[in-house]
Amino acid sequence: MAQSALRIFSYLPNPRVWKALIAAELCGVHVEVCGDEPRRLPEWLWDFEARPLEEEERSASSPHARVGKRGFTQTLYKTDAFLVAHPYGTVPAAFSPGGAIGVFESNSILRAVARAAASDHGLYGRDGYQASRIDSFLDATLVFAREAQVYLLALRQMTPELHRRMQDALEFYLDGIERALGDAPFLAGDAISLADIAFVCDLAQFLNERRARGLLEEAGLGIATEGEPNAHPRAFEHLFRLAETPAFAKHLGGYLDHARSELAR
Repeated sequence: MAQSALRIFSYLPNPRVWKALIAAELCGVHVEVCGDEPRRLPEWLWDFEARPLEEEERSASSPHARVGKRGFTQTLYKTDAFLVAHPYGTVPAAFSPGGAIGVFESNSILRAVARAAASDHGLYGRDGYQASRIDSFLDATLVFAREAQVYLLALRQMTPELHRRMQDALEFYLDGIERALGDAPFLAGDAISLADIAFVCDLAQFLNERRARGLLEEAGLGIATEGEPNAHPRAFEHLFRLAETPAFAKHLGGYLDHARSELAR
């Protein structure tokens, strides 16, 4: 088997990891992924050589024991080498071959895949200006994804203030996507790019909000995406069209089926 250009450790399934895998499909790069369900990740050693820990290895006296943060309340087990490579200690966590260099944040991992391609597939633009425009969309998507993460983690304790903030962030983000798609078939021009990949994966993850419709209604609130497909038709058509193409469908599978049925209500 060919050596991996990147090794990624993460909770699975994870649309943020799918960004890298979709790009890898499109540009012929081999990416290795390991991990487990979110609830089982505290049972793993977080490292380049990540592995499930034996029960006796999971103790407060372990030299790898760390206080869980950002979505994890349990004790986590991270090696010193992991924290050198990934100073924020988060997943998805990517490593160069051999583990010497860590790459963190899903859009940076996405860029790393494109840079590892043996030949130019255009996913990161054809020149520095196009690459910078793609970066602009990746940065805007990262801001949206951060708001979405805070919101999704708070669904069981939702407040009207947080709900309103998410609605505003979603509207602002989709306004820009809608305008961009009015001038070209893809976000950054006439061909698919990293910008489109990040958009599909991050919006697909946010649409999981619709699974929590009951929780939001109990709080006297609606889902933040209510009415958005009508307000931003190009954005949602772009999402579902790309999701059905082979490289996307291989990893998204039926992930958007629930959203499709909800949107048809």
